[in-house]
Amino acid sequence: MAGNNAAEIRVAGAGKLYVATAGNAAPSSFGADSAADWTSAGWKDLGFTSGDGVTFSKKDKLEPIDSWQSVSPVHYIYSARDLSLKFSLLQFNEDTLPFFMGGDAVKQDAAPAVDTYRYEIAERPFVDVRALGLEFTDVKAGGTTVVKYRFIIPNGQVTATDDIKLGRKAASQLGITFTAMSKGDGKPLATFIMKDSQYSATV
Repeated sequence: MAGNNAAEIRVAGAGKLYVATAGNAAPSSFGADSAADWTSAGWKDLGFTSGDGVTFSKKDKLEPIDSWQSVSPVHYIYSARDLSLKFSLLQFNEDTLPFFMGGDAVKQDAAPAVDTYRYEIAERPFVDVRALGLEFTDVKAGGTTVVKYRFIIPNGQVTATDDIKLGRKAASQLGITFTAMSKGDGKPLATFIMKDSQYSATV
């Protein structure tokens, strides 16, 4: 709706990140238990993230067309689109570490030691295409109205990672930038799904 409307202001009060095999479909419904919606659809919860939440980035690159008759561009051509999510995971486990490192899996160590596992970093990087899902909730005044947003990247991969700082004064973090990839079939690069009545033309 046009004009000033405080009901349309969104604060991502709490959120979750989920990962799945590339091309996995998003949950088809908004149930009372959002976590169950995702896990029943084949997604894995990536757990706690840092208090900074998630940074959403969309950057389009345009190339100007110059002309002899004008000092300003007369047209622009889109040459690239970069769509990415940046976040930091706080948990280290069999899902998060391979996701950060670029694939493969954590395996139980062959040694007889109890609760000993091994993750081997490949000598060269391999393509590790995944699906990434984001959900955040905004609870309005009085706690009666709950707005939920879901953002799904069906195909993408980790394109950048932050340094892991190991120290005694702060929790170690797995800083990740996950970038959407096109399959070249004309399907959306990513999708927003909103449980939000403010998008209705009658509101």
